[in-house]
Amino acid sequence: MTLRPHGAPPEEMQLAAFEPSAGKTTSLGFAETPARYTATAAPPRYTELKMSLHHGLLDILNLAAIEAMPREDFRRETGEIVRELLDRNPAPLNLIERAQLIEDVLDELTGLGPLEPLLKDASVTDILVNTHRHVYVERAGQLEPTPVRFKDDRHLIRIIDKIVSSVGRRIDESQPMVDARLADGSRINAIIPPLAVDGPLLSIRKFARVGIDMDRLVELGTIPAALVPLLSGIVASRRNIVISGGTGSGKTTLLNALSAFIGARERIVTIEDAAELQLQQMHVARLETRPANIEGKGEVVQRDLLRNALRMRPDRIVVGEVRAGEAFDMMQAMNTGHEGSMTTIHANSCRDALLRLEQMLGMSGIDLPLRTMRGQIASALHIVIQLERMSDGRRRMVSLSEIAGLEGEVVTMHEIVRFEREAAERDGAVRGVYRATGVRPVFMRVLETFGIEVPRETFDPEVSLG
Repeated sequence: MTLRPHGAPPEEMQLAAFEPSAGKTTSLGFAETPARYTATAAPPRYTELKMSLHHGLLDILNLAAIEAMPREDFRRETGEIVRELLDRNPAPLNLIERAQLIEDVLDELTGLGPLEPLLKDASVTDILVNTHRHVYVERAGQLEPTPVRFKDDRHLIRIIDKIVSSVGRRIDESQPMVDARLADGSRINAIIPPLAVDGPLLSIRKFARVGIDMDRLVELGTIPAALVPLLSGIVASRRNIVISGGTGSGKTTLLNALSAFIGARERIVTIEDAAELQLQQMHVARLETRPANIEGKGEVVQRDLLRNALRMRPDRIVVGEVRAGEAFDMMQAMNTGHEGSMTTIHANSCRDALLRLEQMLGMSGIDLPLRTMRGQIASALHIVIQLERMSDGRRRMVSLSEIAGLEGEVVTMHEIVRFEREAAERDGAVRGVYRATGVRPVFMRVLETFGIEVPRETFDPEVSLG
């Protein structure tokens, strides 16, 4: 099978010519090692040459053969064609530049163009594209700009369309917002004009190829080692848990880590808008919502999946995040024999998490008195864990609280452990210690019935937990 139905590239095909740069920089403005070329190339000349090669390839390739050809064979054959095109191009290129240019052209054809190096960079957790001119990434919890650029907004929209069409979605003026995910699970959100005023916007939350376990969270300082026995005991004793925090605070990561303490004999059903959970158990049934089709039909929301999950004989239900009326069905599940269930919620504190749950119960379409809603929350939930992404970029658990019950019309909550900030270092690092509040949690009686022991010093306010 050949990619060139018309033979070799036509001799008369001319690519853009460029004059050599002055000084010590390379002909296209390269200044660093090959791995960084895509980010450091002089944008206008390099991008124009790459796009010229790309369009030249589209004119001569046998596009019908691409789908049936193995990816590696396609890249190899296409690479040979690009080399032939470069041999006819008068632009002065050294061997390293040619190799990088070929790789970038192949990324345009088979990958996501300028975003490919960032997707391959394991240190990057988020990619934020603000029109074709500005691309930011998050590394170690801190946002930083990159020199990565797209040729123009049309180039960026083409990459966005390539992403969403691969999962059966579309994006255009009639449907200018879309949520999708890449094959590796990375979460995508895109919005284009007319809703995006200055140009297309793209956000990519990268999916960790290797899940972060509790040991890694301890190493990163998210959780103190002294609290691991307590957290594992809470999960093993089937306490219902809500993990609260802001965007990017590590809620899903902690949920993944806590799920490792669930017994291997238990059946777990997970429900998510975009599949991100990486549970290690064998007996896991994964469910994912579905958006409406072009005709506005076929939408399946989390409430639908939660109701269906109750018919699947789950021991535990894990909801990636509750946002609306599905909170009612989640509370019902926790109150009807599915103890040990877990979910996450966006909130700024443990108390705010309960207030948000009240609001979500009100969005269920069922008219419940306030006291009934609060009674539902108090009987369904046992533990609220608050996470925060701090100014130094590190994610930390800042509070672990127990819901003790309902007194009058108030859900009573006892904070068990808190993170006490002490100071900030000159480099911006936040310093502090974890201390118990001195309250012995009510759930300790349940842990004892499960034969789970937690060191007494865990609840001693005079002892630093880390």
